[in-house]
Amino acid sequence: MKKFAFSLLATAAMPLSAFAQDTSQQDADEDTIHQDRIIVQVDGLDDLSILAGQSVVSGEDLLRNRSGQIGEIIDTVPGVATTGFAPGASRPILRGLEGERVRVLTNGIGSIDASAASVDHAVSIDPLTARSIEILRGPATLLYGSSAIGGVVNVNDSRLPTELPEDGYELSAFVSGDTAYELREAGAAVDIGLGGDFVLHLSGSYRETDDFEIPGFQLTDDLRADLLADAAEEEEEMEFEEAEELREQANVTGFVPNSATETYSFAVGAGYVGEGFRVAASASYYDTFYGIPSGPGGHAHHGEEEHGDDDDHDEDHGEEEGEEQEIVSIDLEQVRFDFEAGVELGGFFEELVLRIGHSTYTHTELEGEETGTVFDVRGTEGRIELVQAPSDNWRGVTGAQFYIRDFAAVGAEAFIPPHETDQFSVFTLQEFFFGGFEVEAGARYESTNQDAFLLGIERDFDTFSGALGLSYNTPSGLRVGANLTRTERAPSGTELFADGPHLATQNFEIGDPDLDVESAWGIEGYVDASIGPVQLRASVYNNWFDDFIYLMETGAEEDELPVFMFAQEDADFFGFEIEASAELFEIGGGRLIADAGLGYIEAELNDGSALPRIPPLELLGALEWQSNLFDLRAEVEYYGDQTDVAAFEEETEGFTHVNLSASIHPFRTDRLVLLLQADNIFDEEGRRHTSFTKEFVPLAGRNFRVTARVNF
Repeated sequence: MKKFAFSLLATAAMPLSAFAQDTSQQDADEDTIHQDRIIVQVDGLDDLSILAGQSVVSGEDLLRNRSGQIGEIIDTVPGVATTGFAPGASRPILRGLEGERVRVLTNGIGSIDASAASVDHAVSIDPLTARSIEILRGPATLLYGSSAIGGVVNVNDSRLPTELPEDGYELSAFVSGDTAYELREAGAAVDIGLGGDFVLHLSGSYRETDDFEIPGFQLTDDLRADLLADAAEEEEEMEFEEAEELREQANVTGFVPNSATETYSFAVGAGYVGEGFRVAASASYYDTFYGIPSGPGGHAHHGEEEHGDDDDHDEDHGEEEGEEQEIVSIDLEQVRFDFEAGVELGGFFEELVLRIGHSTYTHTELEGEETGTVFDVRGTEGRIELVQAPSDNWRGVTGAQFYIRDFAAVGAEAFIPPHETDQFSVFTLQEFFFGGFEVEAGARYESTNQDAFLLGIERDFDTFSGALGLSYNTPSGLRVGANLTRTERAPSGTELFADGPHLATQNFEIGDPDLDVESAWGIEGYVDASIGPVQLRASVYNNWFDDFIYLMETGAEEDELPVFMFAQEDADFFGFEIEASAELFEIGGGRLIADAGLGYIEAELNDGSALPRIPPLELLGALEWQSNLFDLRAEVEYYGDQTDVAAFEEETEGFTHVNLSASIHPFRTDRLVLLLQADNIFDEEGRRHTSFTKEFVPLAGRNFRVTARVNF
């Protein structure tokens, strides 16, 4: 497969002789609705070609893919997958890497929550009021942390107002609903100029869904067969009640029980934008409540069913009377404060930028109406950046960052003991120009202390990471390049100290306090080009890990739960990504666009065995008719079979979803957009191989959605 990938990349690059796509674009004309402005939120690095690994989701693409969890929104980007644990919890996976190896940020500062500790924990960032979402891979991740070996996902919103609205105010609002989730959501954000270079920001959103609909049975065929066989055995032993319960579990169809969600958030911010100086501060609140679907033998015992809309589901699925059920759900809230200041300096350093975020986070796992385990996180993250004044052949940024977090879990199933994380780092990223050549160099030193004070265990780690890139822009515009990276990551508190049952994931997790630093060498080649109406971006990469940390299923059981242990072994990750877009023709005031995307990754341990939950081959193809009055889009998403699986892991069958959408612009601008969508129109079953819950949480069936958005 590797030989094929390099051949494919070379073939794609051969005819390209005239174009290098710039990562920053000029402001769109007010009456042009398809040219969304892309802004890289790294001061002084807007045009650095080290950001070749960047993808941006914004404008109508963001509106079309909008979801309550960040992982679901960016899942269709090549090289990006999602954990897909439940509708209320879905974290991004970049190039097959997840958890601590993917940093999720809001306006350049981490989410400061417990989302990386376990796949059932939601990311406490509300994407509903986002202006854009950036995905960074490769050397640029050194700006944000050595742990971000997989990459960085940065959600940009306007809660920290650092620009004055052009017309004295800016307003964006939307409302949406659908059929498969019975979605009801709305959100709004407004920036108001107060005079004297002051600006006020207000935003908020509300989202509610019911137990979502699926095309067929909740469980996979193999799991249903096992349950039905168990039911037959129980019946032979005259245990008729147990047999009936097993059959009921096997035959749940049309919906996923206990998958409803409810989320709301609001934020207020204020800023001053003066000559050579800006400062802004904000306070925000995020609250979400979501169910944890269960599989056979799990926490829900399939008695009386609870749904987001009891009347509808009583009618559709019947009502079970007189049986007990243990429902697990999560109640999560975060109070957060953010601050940003920028000062123009003059001289060698053009600007100094300071950002700080502080979070108080509580995550309660409920067993029915009883409190099971409570996770509390108190954390602060800050960074200071000195942005160099760009010259004809040199530009860059240098800075320092700190991160302080107190983590505590209280309850019978507090599988992670209380611990403190203290981290300090310094970093730099530089770019040099020599004719058509560009050389990029980055480095980061990070000092990490993990202290599980109740266990009497304290670990200190010093990690060094670096990157070197070389690219060449041909006179005709084709850009080709290669990056070499060396990264080191300190083990997380979960990987070191976990020891106990975790009801929400139905696992017994065991950490290893003796884990070493995880390190990796990486090499990536890329091409970025355009020939007339055709745009292409392609990359191929290989990462070689020493002491790769992963969660391994052991085959043993503890407290009637499967035991998973954090282990270390060398590993090899190889993959490639291709994105292409072409204008096929233009006629009658409109144009037909073809889009295509391809992502592939394979990952194995040093002994040749596969790593668990690696995304399969992903293909995306779309045709879109664009005009000032309306757009029509038809797309096909294909996910291949995943048969290269780890020990105790089930293979996953591939699937294809076909989606249609139409966006209408009644005033021929983006002032008002009406979006009509039909997703998975053939009602095909699909299961994510990357999900711990794939055997009992399939993807939604046919879904019709309507969205209205206004911008003023």
